[in-house]
Amino acid sequence: MAQPDVQVNLLICGGGNGAHVLTGLASSRRNVKVNVMSLFADEAERFRNTLGNDQFTVEFKEKDGTTNIIKSRPNMITNDPSKAVPGCNLIIFTVPAFAHEGYFKAIAPYIEPNTVVVGLPSQPGFQFQCCDLLGIGGKTCAIVSFESLPWACRIQKFAREVQVLGPKDTLACAIINRGCRAYFPILPTIQYIIGKEPKLTLAANYLSINLLADSVVHPPMMYGTWKDWDGKPVSEKPLFYQGLNDFAAGMLDKVSTELFNTAQAIQKKYPDMDMSDVIHLFDWYKLNYKESISDFSTLQTAMRTCKAYNGLVHPMKEVEGGKFVPDFNYRYMTEDLPFGMVVFRGIAQIAGVPTPAMDETILWGQKILGKEFLVNGELTGKDMGMTRAPQRYHFTSLFELVNLR
Repeated sequence: MAQPDVQVNLLICGGGNGAHVLTGLASSRRNVKVNVMSLFADEAERFRNTLGNDQFTVEFKEKDGTTNIIKSRPNMITNDPSKAVPGCNLIIFTVPAFAHEGYFKAIAPYIEPNTVVVGLPSQPGFQFQCCDLLGIGGKTCAIVSFESLPWACRIQKFAREVQVLGPKDTLACAIINRGCRAYFPILPTIQYIIGKEPKLTLAANYLSINLLADSVVHPPMMYGTWKDWDGKPVSEKPLFYQGLNDFAAGMLDKVSTELFNTAQAIQKKYPDMDMSDVIHLFDWYKLNYKESISDFSTLQTAMRTCKAYNGLVHPMKEVEGGKFVPDFNYRYMTEDLPFGMVVFRGIAQIAGVPTPAMDETILWGQKILGKEFLVNGELTGKDMGMTRAPQRYHFTSLFELVNLR
């Protein structure tokens, strides 16, 4: 975790839980100057006014049980890209995927050559959108895609205090250099900014990161649980993972198999594309939740007996009489369908892999959301423009995907 030789001028895009942690950690590092930009409503103004002249606090719970208190303050908090972006050589997105487009368009006029652009996390299709929207200035920008946030975290007091409940062990990313002559070593510098944990690792390629995304899990589970719902409120919030039924588990198994088959098809045609990082969801649980799962008999029993999921319930809205209905406007649907499942389906289509389980899930999900992505087996629906499927960006062949620059 050596300090970089040059000053890192970091722009953090966002104002939520992850952005809070990153703001506090990065601002405490020597030789790192931090600007924070939020485009959401009046969030930047509230952040700036609430923090005032005080120090920002990160309460970081280490894995050994100790708590580290980190105090710092950023250089700037604004909603004005003309002030936030110029001079920055590292830009990190820590906002939901649906907000990425607005940030890309905001920074594009001001981004400088050889900037490093990071999705933390990126979510599927981040690379396609980045190449499409950053224009001339972005043609020599490196694109870094992380599979998830580095920590479990939550805001304690907006703009003043955030708690890290624990860092992950490792976190994989992919880097597309695009001719970028970065001012610093990319991965070691990001490691320096976030700290010693999680240990950052380099995935074989960006397509692996896209097909690894955890948005594979939620839509099939929502479909499996609510496909036959009669519209009547229920008396309790059903358990999400630990209430996994047979049908939903079967859909998860099939969708995960389709993703694995897609990765294998890509590697078969392009042997230099190492897709071995893409494994079946059941194998992923065996690797990542060894200590938390008590029954590894099947994917269903593994998810139902995972202690890390104790008590987690479906996203629900309370209605009259203290009863509940499913919240289909939650990110499990509104984000994980257009920025997850539809992207997977697009990559699989280009790879020539049949996806009946994905199709079944998408057809149900788009009906629930009142959207249209998949029509007669093709991604030609009227709402494809809100997705990040490769088809939206005119990719038609594996050659184009493999050679994204």
